[in-house]
Amino acid sequence: MMLTRGSAMLVSRRGWKTAHKFSGLFLAVLAAFSCSACMQDGHLNLFRYTTKPNFESNIRTVRVPVFKNDTFTPGAGAGQSLENELTLAVIREIESKTPFKVVNGNYPADTELTGRIVNYSKNIINRNQLNEIREAETTLAVEVSWKDLRSGEMLSRPKQDPSRNVPVALGGVANPPQPAQPVLVTSLSSFIPELGQSITSARKTNVDTLATQIVAMMETPW
Repeated sequence: MMLTRGSAMLVSRRGWKTAHKFSGLFLAVLAAFSCSACMQDGHLNLFRYTTKPNFESNIRTVRVPVFKNDTFTPGAGAGQSLENELTLAVIREIESKTPFKVVNGNYPADTELTGRIVNYSKNIINRNQLNEIREAETTLAVEVSWKDLRSGEMLSRPKQDPSRNVPVALGGVANPPQPAQPVLVTSLSSFIPELGQSITSARKTNVDTLATQIVAMMETPW
């Protein structure tokens, strides 16, 4: 069977109409899916990916007092104490990685980030034949609290104990609500003197790592 020019044009037009119809349907389905993936605040949320910022947009300022220090740690040169060193590292990390503005104690702030150094220790891993340190490690631990000064809400919360959320039997005693506890953040760093490393370089690594971890905790959870 041979197709004439007119019949071929008719088939072509029908094919174009069919393709146009399906393309329009596809775009309509895609638009509906995209709208359903949008969150109420106008940000796109699709397959655990989102255009929403990593930090709360209703927080603009944060106050960071000098961290407390419950350990005996001499300064790392020029009289720089460990608490001052860590506080400055956290402030630098906040200002470089977040939209928050750090303010001092003389100005009002939306939130306050406080910390307390609870452990700083050195552990010798290996010695050489002359009983000199070949490899050692340092551990730095800090308790951190982040509080919304406007509402009094604790923005930093440690992982909840699942046993405290178990319903009690009839007549049983319910678990009382626990006060907000600070979050414990730790950092481990090693150094090898033979490679030119020292306890001072390990301490700086501890401080920088902790500052990064603390600021990462200020991100909005998924």
